Amino acid sequence: MSAEKVANYSTEAVERLKAGYLAGESVEALASELGKTVRSVVAKLSREGVYKPKAKAEGKREMKKAEMVAELAELVGVPEENLESLEKATGPALMAVLKALRG
Repeated sequence: MSAEKVANYSTEAVERLKAGYLAGESVEALASELGKTVRSVVAKLSREGVYKPKAKAEGKREMKKAEMVAELAELVGVPEENLESLEKATGPALMAVLKALRG
């Protein structure tokens, strides 16, 4: 038994996708135009070596947990070693306490 593979994208559709994406059209718009899902279009563009994923937000952390604990120790007036277990708390929780103590 030999099963023939059916192509989801014609050669013309692939060329249209690549040209549109490189021209700055959104993946959503291209998917809508071709009647495909966004995931399908992203996968096809990736296989063609054209798709570039969006950059992840970098540097959204204000400061490291160790730095927050050090500042908390200073504000409270105790040695940093006494509060080092606070580093296990979540970053947002530490930041909330720190902001409250700052004033």
